[in-house]
Amino acid sequence: MISGVTRSKAQAAASYNRLSRWYDWIASGAERPYRNLGLQQLQAQAGESVLEIGFGTGHGIVALAKAVSPGGKVCGIDISEGMLAIARRRARQAGVSGWVALQVGDAAQLPFQADCFHVVFLSFTLELFDTPEIPLVLEQCRRVLRADGRIGLVARVRPERSGFAVRLYELCHTRWPAMLDCRPILAREALQEAGFHIDVAQRLIMWGLPVDVIRAYQ
Repeated sequence: MISGVTRSKAQAAASYNRLSRWYDWIASGAERPYRNLGLQQLQAQAGESVLEIGFGTGHGIVALAKAVSPGGKVCGIDISEGMLAIARRRARQAGVSGWVALQVGDAAQLPFQADCFHVVFLSFTLELFDTPEIPLVLEQCRRVLRADGRIGLVARVRPERSGFAVRLYELCHTRWPAMLDCRPILAREALQEAGFHIDVAQRLIMWGLPVDVIRAYQ
């Protein structure tokens, strides 16, 4: 069984607004190697249109924007106004804001037309949605992707046999859901159930917790 998410989206937004100024110090450094591997696997190309869901402080947005230049476009959606402000500033400082469009929103109801992206990328984001919403988010990803589109996913995962670190993390998530809202999920299974075909999947370890880095196609 996957742990549920008990905090509301309004509470999540408020929490990430508070954390946004400090997020790079608290978590982004630890997440960077896994995010970068996911971006490498994704292989965004010049001229492609890309969507990042849960862009946070914008490191992935900048990397994707550089990869699709010239002629490409990067869109991003995040639940936090604070993260949006920092990501926009980062894109502007990197000189890529001309082909980057970021907004606040909910990935369970993506405000984009069907078949408009070559690539969708999520890094440490899908775990933030409650279990019943995970299929809805992936359904939205399939809707906005082109027929030949691909998805990159970096996620904490729950293995068949959970070790001490996973059990402890899940216990802490249950006790303090506002502080540890990013719980382990069944990422590969969720993608396959949504109709994606996994092309590349690597399992790594972060603080004793398994992390899957996956590329999949429609």
